[in-house]
Amino acid sequence: MSGDTQQGGGTDTLERELEELLNQEQLEDGDHERFSHYVQKEKILESALSGKPVIALCGKVWTPGRDPEKFPVCPTCKEIYDAMTK
Repeated sequence: MSGDTQQGGGTDTLERELEELLNQEQLEDGDHERFSHYVQKEKILESALSGKPVIALCGKVWTPGRDPEKFPVCPTCKEIYDAMTK
């Protein structure tokens, strides 16, 4: 058993996959810019302190800087989140 304090068995795999995407710096534009995306709260805080980009559930990589309340939720992020919380 690892010393990981995260809950939800499959989050370790998702975390590794998201980290790989970040390392590949796959930056996407277009429709993703029109939405508010789901990201772990800890990652948002880390990004605010370090300036490093975050990865949304849908795979979008960016450095947060706008008010997410002003945009509709990304349908892909919502679908993935809903599937994870069932």
